[in-house]
Amino acid sequence: MSYLPCQTLMRLLIPTLLSTSLLCALAFNAHAQSREAATAKSNLPDIGSSAESVITPSDETLYGKAVLRQIRYSGELLDDALLTDYLQGMGERIARQGERSEQTYTFFFLKSRDINAFATLGGYVGMNAGLFLTAMREDEVAAVLAHEISHVTQRHVLRAYERRSKDTLPIMLATLGAILVAQSAGGRSSGEATEAAVASGMALLQQRAIDYTRDNEYEADRVGIQTLAKAGYDPIAMADFFARMSRAMRSTIGGDEGPEFLRTHPVTTTRISEAKDRAEKVRVIGFVPPPPPLASLNPLLPTHLLDTRTRPGPVDRQWFAWAQARMRVLSASSPTVALDELRQRRQANPDGFGAADRYGLALAQIQVGEFSLALQELARLQGQDSPWWVDLAVAEAQYLGGHRALGRASFEQLSQTKPNNRAVALTFANVLIRTGEQAEGLRAQAVLRPLLLTQGDDPDLQTSFARASELAGDPVRAAEAHAEAALLAGGAEDALNQLNALKQRDDLDYYQRARIDARIVEITPWVLELRERGRKASERPQYSNATLRNPGTQTGWKVEASTGSH
Repeated sequence: MSYLPCQTLMRLLIPTLLSTSLLCALAFNAHAQSREAATAKSNLPDIGSSAESVITPSDETLYGKAVLRQIRYSGELLDDALLTDYLQGMGERIARQGERSEQTYTFFFLKSRDINAFATLGGYVGMNAGLFLTAMREDEVAAVLAHEISHVTQRHVLRAYERRSKDTLPIMLATLGAILVAQSAGGRSSGEATEAAVASGMALLQQRAIDYTRDNEYEADRVGIQTLAKAGYDPIAMADFFARMSRAMRSTIGGDEGPEFLRTHPVTTTRISEAKDRAEKVRVIGFVPPPPPLASLNPLLPTHLLDTRTRPGPVDRQWFAWAQARMRVLSASSPTVALDELRQRRQANPDGFGAADRYGLALAQIQVGEFSLALQELARLQGQDSPWWVDLAVAEAQYLGGHRALGRASFEQLSQTKPNNRAVALTFANVLIRTGEQAEGLRAQAVLRPLLLTQGDDPDLQTSFARASELAGDPVRAAEAHAEAALLAGGAEDALNQLNALKQRDDLDYYQRARIDARIVEITPWVLELRERGRKASERPQYSNATLRNPGTQTGWKVEASTGSH
């Protein structure tokens, strides 16, 4: 299974019943029909279904954004610009070689050290830090992404919803609206409204908790392996990763639970063998990516019918070890824990503690304030064909370690060589903000402002710009940025309230007031739509608290140790 199961989400977002209920609904599938689907298995290709008529693309995107916002709200999102850009680049490279190349994707990491990955509506694909750290090579990470992308391109979730009920998705959409409205209400009424919204969607949660059918998993394997090869990765990597997860499962039988990945993606020896067989055939036959697109002779032919895929360049795998080292630090429960882990790794295997490991050690030292030690480690890496990530860490350690002029010069140089780079700009701005000085706040504003034009949908960017504006003595810009951050975090009504309050200031000039008015006009229809969805959700049948606590037919997920066909 590739869509987040309810049990996983309950553990991930346990602080709020709201999060659990919303995301469990997203993970809904028709387990009761999986046996019927297995017996009716057909090898004919899917030539389309009416699933897409059940939910609009805009609603798919709405759901995907809701998932990401709820994960961000839970604090489980690993929102690091360098790692996110690394994963997004890899995912987009693979997605461009797959079916439905017009689909947009958002790839993101979670802090959890459990081994798992998932996809949901709208092309949102998440990967746990644990899976990334477990991979032995980049091709294995790419294989998991290819598998999840294939679940999206083959429309597995929509097909499952369609089989179950034509009105399931409208109910879920109404529930989503109610939850989002309730979340932004605040106070005691927020809790009551949330409970009502959740109860109105509980009919969906009364069904059996579910896995995808085995047909969907095999189809995702088959399509994913082909896409993986087209993108320039080793197709055997998928079978290799499955096999290692299977060995991990067998080693934990009778003891602790196996990898979470196996509870959502059941792996058997048959499935591993088939994946390996497909990969070997792909290696033998090889793939010739389609040539660059030619101009159509028919001006009426829609552009989405043209094959716009081009031959990808060679995969640059040098970043993988450095990304793993950074992930090891940022996914730890605390900087001190990360530092201890890395020191233990070095002590256990001094000869195997390579350049990327030293980079990770330096990052941990920066986080705990050991700036001099960090600079010593980083000095050994500079000039040794190391990536520019090392230079960014050096600039940060210099500035925070008291060498402001040197650190500023290093940041300025990076800003010139990497113009409008999100990671460079955010790191530079954040160290400037930490000084608490107005002059540095003005400089932070100048660093971040160009990115607002092209990457204004980044809540971290908006939050940093708000803090920089406060420090710079620009309260109006600060308030606008805080409202944008609230909107991007899922609080549309909160953002509207902030803007309306800001509009009451008597010191606004003409341009500031016009800008705020324009944004209010843009946000208001969205808030009204959410309120309408909330109203519809409140009209649904209600369920008792006992029902909320114990949805009777719900089942759990387990690792299947069968060696036969799954």
